[in-house]
Amino acid sequence: MKVALFGGSFDPIHSQHVALILAAKASLGLDRIVVMPSFVAPHKRSGASADGADRLEMCRIALREYDFAEVSDYELRAGGTSYSYLTCRAFAQKYPDAERYFLVGADMLSNFFQWKEPADILSNVTLAACGRGEVLDGELHGAFRERFGKDFAEIPFTGEAVSSTDIRVMLAFGKQPASLDGGVYGYIRAHGLYAHPAILPALELEKAERREHSFRVAKLACRRARSLGVDEGKALLAAALHDCAKYIPSDDVRLCGCALPPGVPSPVVHQFTGAYLAEHLFGVTDEEVLDAIRYHASGRENMTLLGKLIYLADLLEEGRDFAGVEALRELFWQDLDRCLAESLRRQLVYLGEKGDPVYPLTRSTYEWIEAELTKKNRHN
Repeated sequence: MKVALFGGSFDPIHSQHVALILAAKASLGLDRIVVMPSFVAPHKRSGASADGADRLEMCRIALREYDFAEVSDYELRAGGTSYSYLTCRAFAQKYPDAERYFLVGADMLSNFFQWKEPADILSNVTLAACGRGEVLDGELHGAFRERFGKDFAEIPFTGEAVSSTDIRVMLAFGKQPASLDGGVYGYIRAHGLYAHPAILPALELEKAERREHSFRVAKLACRRARSLGVDEGKALLAAALHDCAKYIPSDDVRLCGCALPPGVPSPVVHQFTGAYLAEHLFGVTDEEVLDAIRYHASGRENMTLLGKLIYLADLLEEGRDFAGVEALRELFWQDLDRCLAESLRRQLVYLGEKGDPVYPLTRSTYEWIEAELTKKNRHN
């Protein structure tokens, strides 16, 4: 008997997960594949993720037609950090006489050497890596055999690039992702998963093209959030609501009580009124989210990571097209502070060349981030 373990957050399970399962079955001649959603601590969940019970049920729905697929709640019941070596031990105990595999993405192979107890994992399973149609590095095979005395298997698989992060953003914006099984999508809608009560009502205040801009900002912000240690739910909410007051006149009754700082230029007003609406009309209470909305167009000194992220995602989302945008996008993924400094520098130069006045808050933000970079360089 040949059996494989396929773990992941499955948040949510999508078409490429299923395609990989089918490719692995065909390539390895598997009799059974155990699909195992990982445990996510409750304090790490937000409106941008689903809990274990829901992820488990979505897996069952997506795999309902495949009798060789078993959906396991082992890691969900175990709780805590899901170490692969412990899971593989339990897997080996359940299938002691089987030829056992552990399915991983090719991107995980390069850092497998740094995993906790990698030799222990390989004493219980053979890694089977999906290369998405690419031949994996031969040197990696050699290094693997030299270190562990055992090679990994390759699963030939040409799939589509599907991002679970993008799926979650699409769902929050009321869009139906093509990569979701119809039953899974119905379950998500029925249980209100990946939604926030403020997002869709706030988007109703925007014109259609502005909603698409906000969607692109949210995608970029959420894609970058994890690598920065920023909560995806906060990034999503701040990005979705950052322009909610763009088309609301300052004398609108909904802004009654909103006091603007003195000397705010008209292109920047909506950041302050947007934060006001987010709090007083849409019930957002998270001050970090409100702060990111409040200064997304001007910046401010001592910006939070979330604030920097929203400022730059607004500037660099894929719909933007201006001289130097591609260089800034590269910098966005390399060093957020340097990207912020360079973006602000270019903005100041642009305004100076046009002869337009510079909002003092923007200038002070640039001076602050440059000073922060100078400090950082001194310590390196």
